[in-house]
Amino acid sequence: MSSHSTCRFRHAALVGKYQARGIRPILEDVAHILARAGVDVSLEEETAQNTGMTEYPALSIKEIGKHCDVAVVLGGDGTMLAIARELAPFDIPLIGINQGRLGFITDIPLKDINTILPLMLKGQYEEECRAMLEGAVLRPIDGDTCETIYEGYAINEVVVSRGATASMIELRAEIDGQFVTNYRADGLIVSSPTGSTAYAMSAGGPIMHPSLGGWVMVPIASHTLSNRPLVVSDDVTITIEIVAGRDASMNFDMQSLASLLHGDRVTIRRSAHKVRFLHPEGWNYYATLRRKLRWNEGVS
Repeated sequence: MSSHSTCRFRHAALVGKYQARGIRPILEDVAHILARAGVDVSLEEETAQNTGMTEYPALSIKEIGKHCDVAVVLGGDGTMLAIARELAPFDIPLIGINQGRLGFITDIPLKDINTILPLMLKGQYEEECRAMLEGAVLRPIDGDTCETIYEGYAINEVVVSRGATASMIELRAEIDGQFVTNYRADGLIVSSPTGSTAYAMSAGGPIMHPSLGGWVMVPIASHTLSNRPLVVSDDVTITIEIVAGRDASMNFDMQSLASLLHGDRVTIRRSAHKVRFLHPEGWNYYATLRRKLRWNEGVS
């Protein structure tokens, strides 16, 4: 039986565009593994530009969406988040190879690529889908009329926060048009279950299993101690209005939009798109938590 007939995929996009110098030899090794499995290999265009690799075709995101049926991402969780947001509309599954410390979503150790990656290419993997957030900024222009000045997607979180030198801000929060509360704080995080182990966790939010259909709203350094993290269904629309404070900003997975004005309304809802992650066979979420958060460290 030929390698083409045993491989689950036909054409892979190889991504590693945000990594430091020295990534090229590793990308070449991964490309060779893919080729030996009978997979056609292309490079995401910025990866090709940054590494100078010319032996494989360079494709734009749209071209990857049209021609590829899997993306192999080399780097950390930040690299994976960036490319996953771009590829989500094309429903392409992603395989993450971690360069450095263990990641939550880039979970194949670099030292194991020669054994694990060929097995995954043959179909020995665990697949899961993760929900995404879709956000927009609405700015009043005349009476009740607003214009949309920014739209974006997030896999981890949408954050509305104060400027670097400003004092706390005041934010009015609504869920499906129903008033919740005004937060006087450094900011407010709206996190997906995927992002519950990122910024939201450091601000005191709960860890949510990725399969849960919910978001968590976590105030950052709230002036009112009774403002606690709030878990809500993921079929609602959350609206955050800038009431007071200077230089407010928002970000999608740490991609920033600065200079929000008083009266601006940030709307956040579940995206129609999902992200598909492929993990090594036998992967489970709780084992990842134990390793990443060092639970039971020192326990025999």
